[in-house]
Amino acid sequence: MEEIINVFPGALRPLCRMGFAQGIEPEEIRLRTGRPVMVLGKEGEYFWNQSGTGLQRDRQGSYVWLETDMKETLSRMSRYSMYALEEELRSGFFTLQGGHRVGVAGRTVCEQGKILSFRNISCLNIRVARQKKGCALDLLPWLMVEGDVYNTLILSPPGVGKTTMLRDCIRLLSEGNGHFPGKKVGVVDERSEIAACFLGIPQNDLGARTDVLDACPKVEGMRLMLRSMSPQVLAVDELGSREDCLAVEEALHCGCRILGTMHAKNIEDLQDKMYLSKWLEKGFFGRFVFLAHEGGMRRFSVYDGRMKRLC
Repeated sequence: MEEIINVFPGALRPLCRMGFAQGIEPEEIRLRTGRPVMVLGKEGEYFWNQSGTGLQRDRQGSYVWLETDMKETLSRMSRYSMYALEEELRSGFFTLQGGHRVGVAGRTVCEQGKILSFRNISCLNIRVARQKKGCALDLLPWLMVEGDVYNTLILSPPGVGKTTMLRDCIRLLSEGNGHFPGKKVGVVDERSEIAACFLGIPQNDLGARTDVLDACPKVEGMRLMLRSMSPQVLAVDELGSREDCLAVEEALHCGCRILGTMHAKNIEDLQDKMYLSKWLEKGFFGRFVFLAHEGGMRRFSVYDGRMKRLC
């Protein structure tokens, strides 16, 4: 995680490094001016301690993030050119080398209701990127039929791992194996979370036959991919709006397979979504995958297009 450690001021890098070395597996590092540095790991919240010896559970005696810390860290993150990040910042985040996403908050500059830039950034959320290769190996056979791919939706509440599972499905389909040839996969990565591009280059391994449209709105991106890259499989994250669903239907009518994710807790929640009920009636999708955390492990259950449970 040197890409993250190196964006901090020199005196603070040992503290950051200790956070990774203690086996906590940090998922987020929260930096808020005038408040303690907070590290969110699998076991909960931790704080950098003021003495510089590591992490602690108690907020008392923790290191308080200074305005000078924020300025130097932002300078290093932007390679001393915040102007270069201006376009990305309009979406509220930017990506570091290594695929780590940095969310921002603070005072915005707006025009006609649209964010143009950030004038004062007071909060940063570094989301630590970890690609979990192989997590979809057991799932993939349920998504295949005679070397082809079912139109598939991966569903779960937020934070369960839809994007992680989607990413590995993309990689496996793109690479292929002894049972099926690799597929041409087009990824529309609106929030830069699937491929985690840095300067346009995917930092995550999505396979040899994958093309990525980074930071592109899903609707425009799906149509552009169909026109320009002739994908066999089109992968999109966080479907939900009416426009998203109409673009998916266009792709399906073009003969392209869809691999997507959507928020849904269970079958009932899925059936309550207006556009999905239409898809269920028309049999657009052959597989629905529900993810859940059970006993600290991610589990999946697979249903066919008629909502019959397969596993």
